[in-house]
Amino acid sequence: MLFHALDLRKRILDAVDDAGYSEATPIQAKTIPPILEGKDLIGLAQTGTGKTAAFTLPLLSELSEKTHELATRGTRVLIIAPTRELVAQINQSIRTYGKYTNLRTAMVIGGASERHQIEKLQSDVDIVIATPGRLMALMEAGHCRFGKLTHLILDEADRMLDMGFMPDIEAITANLPKRRQSLLFSATLPPQVERLARKTLKDPVTIEVGSRSNPAETVEQFLYPVEQHLKADLLKHLLEDHQFFSVIAFVRTREAADDLSKELNGSGISAEAIHSDRSQNHRTRTLRDFKASKIRVLVATDIAARGLDIPDVTHVINFDFPLQSDDYIHRIGRTGRAGNEGCALSFVCSADDERLKKLERHIGKTLAKRFAEGFNYKVAAPEQPRSSRPQQRKPKRHSSDRFDKSGRNPAHKSAKKSGKPDYRKRKKR
Repeated sequence: MLFHALDLRKRILDAVDDAGYSEATPIQAKTIPPILEGKDLIGLAQTGTGKTAAFTLPLLSELSEKTHELATRGTRVLIIAPTRELVAQINQSIRTYGKYTNLRTAMVIGGASERHQIEKLQSDVDIVIATPGRLMALMEAGHCRFGKLTHLILDEADRMLDMGFMPDIEAITANLPKRRQSLLFSATLPPQVERLARKTLKDPVTIEVGSRSNPAETVEQFLYPVEQHLKADLLKHLLEDHQFFSVIAFVRTREAADDLSKELNGSGISAEAIHSDRSQNHRTRTLRDFKASKIRVLVATDIAARGLDIPDVTHVINFDFPLQSDDYIHRIGRTGRAGNEGCALSFVCSADDERLKKLERHIGKTLAKRFAEGFNYKVAAPEQPRSSRPQQRKPKRHSSDRFDKSGRNPAHKSAKKSGKPDYRKRKKR
């Protein structure tokens, strides 16, 4: 469906044209009409299908039409998303599609100046885009004014559940005006998110595009069986192929992300790590450089698995196999976006067998195995240095160990030799 067939205001359609888009994605075509009608909505679709524009376009269309009717300005839209990166990208999307409006936005995120965010909130911005933790802190401090709120959007709701934000979300929504339009977007709908939807939304329309448990159909998926100690060498071997020109490699820990990026850079491969320990300025600069192809490999933890809307990512590599099946789906959703083709590779070792079986049951397919041509899989693991080997604990001594074969306690002898009194010896009466 063409965007011009939807009932969007001309100023919004002009901005969409400027951005180079003409045809709505399935999730956009199905959700924009009921949102424009003022209905509460649950939108279920995989990452990379255009969910952000699905709610920003109709909201901007409505807000831009009513702004001139207001005697005083105030926050009318609250958008809550799980990560700073996603908040920044939603804000950028609003600025792109709202370029011909005078709507004002504010980002409320951790890792940035609270004072600046408080000043923005007090300037009667129209739209607030926030992460739950910082928003909750500023609400408790009395810095948020949501008395004029008309719209609430919960984006990537299942990810907010995974990150432990549900208590904050419930507390935030309980303190918002009851008369509002509420939208919830998610890739999956676990029971806890479904309960949140029942509490937060009123008679919602449910729009589901594709299977909520399957990855995007535009992504090829393969397994690379490899021992743990050979993963970094296999990654460097694969990167000799110049078709791997924009790669996101996912690891489990922040330390692993730093170590892998250093090793890749040491081999002449431009790489940078992104995780929660990095400052917001560093994360923003890293993403900008990656989009500009100044960085070939982005090494990320699952904190960045959602909300990274980066075009033309050629490969996603699960360097560490994900602990949860949903994490796999969201990771590989970083490639094959907006109808483009992508490729997802997963390094698997024997420790991943159970998680792999669970994943294949979850997505309903068996992933094909591949072996890298010319790579030596038989290199033995390096011997662990003696100093780093775990020290064996000495066995605990039992009371019986204090006596030798003759039944005497050797400690008594040492006590006599040292001149210390033997308190075990009875005095003669």
